[in-house]
Amino acid sequence: MNIPNAEYAIIGGSSTFAVDFPECCLSDQIEIINKNIFFSTPFGQSPLFTIFNLSKEPILTCKMHGWRRGVDRALASKQIFWVFKEAGIKNILVEGGVGSINTLFHPKDLIIPHDYIDFSSRRSVNLTEDYLLIMRDPFCSDLRNALKKSAQKFLPERNLFTEGVYSNTDGRHFESRAEIKMMSICGANVVGQSICPEVYLAREIGSCYAGIYMIVNYAEGVIKDWDYDEFKNIFTTEGVNIARVLIDALNILLYEKKHCKCQELRRITLLK
Repeated sequence: MNIPNAEYAIIGGSSTFAVDFPECCLSDQIEIINKNIFFSTPFGQSPLFTIFNLSKEPILTCKMHGWRRGVDRALASKQIFWVFKEAGIKNILVEGGVGSINTLFHPKDLIIPHDYIDFSSRRSVNLTEDYLLIMRDPFCSDLRNALKKSAQKFLPERNLFTEGVYSNTDGRHFESRAEIKMMSICGANVVGQSICPEVYLAREIGSCYAGIYMIVNYAEGVIKDWDYDEFKNIFTTEGVNIARVLIDALNILLYEKKHCKCQELRRITLLK
C-alpha cells in the first residue's frame, strides 16, 4: 500500500496501548480509513499503522512507539519516522508512562515536558546525514499548548505540570536507585524510555513534536517502592482519558494558527 499524504500523526505509548485507539474516543469526527497496515522502509517492515480522518483531516497513528519483539527500539523509531517523512508529517503528538523523580510528582499526575536529558546508549539514530539539528527548544510550543488546553479540559482534577525535564534511558529494565539519584542531581523530573530518539528524528524530518506523559510509578528510591498492582491499574484504566486529550489537542491544532520557531532549528549540515 502507498503511504498516504498527511500532516498530523500520533505515536501511541503505554497509556493508550490497552484501548482501541482512536475508536475509543466515540467521536463522530473520527472516520477510520484503514487499520493494521504496514509499509516497506529502508530499515525493514514498519509497525502496524492506522489511518483515520479527524474532521476530514488524515491522521497517521501507531501503537507503543512501534516496539515489537525482535525489533530493536532505535530501528523501530527509524521505521516510523521514515514513514512520517514520506507522508509529509509536520505535527506529531505522543504519549507515554513515566516514573517520578521529582517528589512533587505522584501517580496519575500529568507532565508536558519542555526539555530532556538523553542517557540512552543508542547509536546511529538518524535517517540521513543531511541536517544539523539544533535542540535548544526540542518540543514545539504550539503542540505543548494544545496538549495543555486539552488536559485541563478533560482531566481538570489531575495535577498537570506544563514544564519538566524528561530523562531518557534504554530500558527495558527499570533504573537503579543510584541512577535515579544521578538523574535528580542532573535536573530530571521524570524518567522514561521513548522520547529519544524520537525527538531527534522529528526535528530531522522537519516536524513539530511534543508529548503528554502520565506518572505511572515512583522511580526507584523516590518516596516509596512502587506498587505493581497500582502500576498495572493505571496502564489498563487511563487509556480513554489520554486518547481524548490527544484527539482534542489535534482538533485545536487543526483550527489554530501556529507561531512556533521549530522550522528554524534544522539546518543543512556543514559536513560534506
